[in-house]
Amino acid sequence: QVQLVQSEGGGLVQTGGSLRLSCAASGDTPCISNMRWFRKTPGLEPEFVAAITSDGTTNYVDSVKGRFTISRDDVNHILYLQMNSLKEQDTALYLCNAESDCSGYGSIFSWGQGTQVTVSS
Repeated sequence: QVQLVQSEGGGLVQTGGSLRLSCAASGDTPCISNMRWFRKTPGLEPEFVAAITSDGTTNYVDSVKGRFTISRDDVNHILYLQMNSLKEQDTALYLCNAESDCSGYGSIFSWGQGTQVTVSS
């Protein structure tokens, strides 16, 4: 199994500011393929934010394209989300996610504990 621990890179930031979130993986890290960031606001389902495959292909939700950058360090097993030009609507609990399959019987999805990001004017 894969364990994900998110660092304390969130917090309160002003509109237009930047933050970088980190998510460290441990356990069955060689079995990790895709990694993703989601965000959740109270009362709503988690929203997909960004994804990165094992070969570095990225994908973003339209609302963050051009502002957020997802990246991964496969040597140290860390997933990043660089967030620039933050808007109030980016306020959410950000969760990292890793897809892994060591058994060959199907993917297992692991989640970080979440990092709160609050953007205010």
